[in-house]
Amino acid sequence: MQTVDVLVVGAGLAGLHTARLLARRELSVLVVDRRRSLSAGIRTTGIFVRRTLEDFDLPDHLLGPGVRDVLLYPPSRRAPIRLTSDRDEYRVADMPGVYEHARRSAESAGARVVLGVRYDGSSAGVVRLESAEPVRARFIVGADGARSRVARDLGLDVNRRLIVGAELVHPIASGTTTPAFHCVLDPRIAPGYLGWVIDDGHHAHVGVAGYADAMRAGVRHLLDEFAADAPGRTAPTGPVERRGGPIPVGGVLRRLACPAGLLVGDAAGAVSPLTAGGLDPCLRMSELAASVAADYLRTGDEQQLRRYDGGALRSRFRGRLLLRRVLAGIRSPAAAEAAVAALRGGAGRAMAARVLFGDGSFPDPGPRRGHRPRNRHAARSAG
Repeated sequence: MQTVDVLVVGAGLAGLHTARLLARRELSVLVVDRRRSLSAGIRTTGIFVRRTLEDFDLPDHLLGPGVRDVLLYPPSRRAPIRLTSDRDEYRVADMPGVYEHARRSAESAGARVVLGVRYDGSSAGVVRLESAEPVRARFIVGADGARSRVARDLGLDVNRRLIVGAELVHPIASGTTTPAFHCVLDPRIAPGYLGWVIDDGHHAHVGVAGYADAMRAGVRHLLDEFAADAPGRTAPTGPVERRGGPIPVGGVLRRLACPAGLLVGDAAGAVSPLTAGGLDPCLRMSELAASVAADYLRTGDEQQLRRYDGGALRSRFRGRLLLRRVLAGIRSPAAAEAAVAALRGGAGRAMAARVLFGDGSFPDPGPRRGHRPRNRHAARSAG
């Protein structure tokens, strides 16, 4: 039976980033994913925020043009609020390319990545895999999404508060749009969240997300309804791809680690509870997770696992969890119109700008080894 130090379940950004960091610490690492291709089953728009772009070394050629303008629309779609930053706040990534880049980086560090293999449970350090021989692993990293099977098998916390999202992605004519992030607050098509339109200069992303129990029709139907006249959408010039899946919005889970393994990414609830952005949190928490796992495997000291404390992280964004409850409570067009109207004044615009352009969407889980901010803005956000 093959034996590894760490088995990572899930080859998304969190799993591959964790695998690379663990392999660099001279641990034997195997990554398995049920998908046969990393370009299949993508569940994220791929919006990277400024803070992530400043703090992490992302492949620039896979990132679209910078976005500085956000337009907030009420259900009527009339008179949107335009917020403009003096810096690039968002860039949309070519996520198949980003995943492949992350895979190559993990493999270059020494990790092995095997696709088309489904995790089928674990017991006493032996991991069962469909379509492959079982593997003996000293430690398991669950990077297997919002409804993590690994979390259940390890007796760790699981996500209970979820929204469901769906998105259309299609090519557009280059140079025909001005980069902008269009956000529509309309509970008829996105109860408890937003509809959105954004592009990366080559592809448009049109999506909706919300609480499934409040959707008057299925999310796919609501997406098609929204896309028919979504503000800022450009006509497709090629095939339309559909994406979608659950998004945890209950904040970081409390119990994230045990002597048999730990959770990262969506499996850990590492998503901003207000904005539902998960790319920045998954990278930050993966760095702490890799450090904790490596130190635990090196020393055998279970006290190391206490550093990976979801409860401590939750305490850093109580305000975001409160705003999530407020947003979840907007269930009528009239309430949504009133909410947008409240943001038109100076105080409201300042609060919206702080949420959309600020550095505090997700807290740093801990100091990053060997990290040196690349500019003064990164120094502020990392502090």
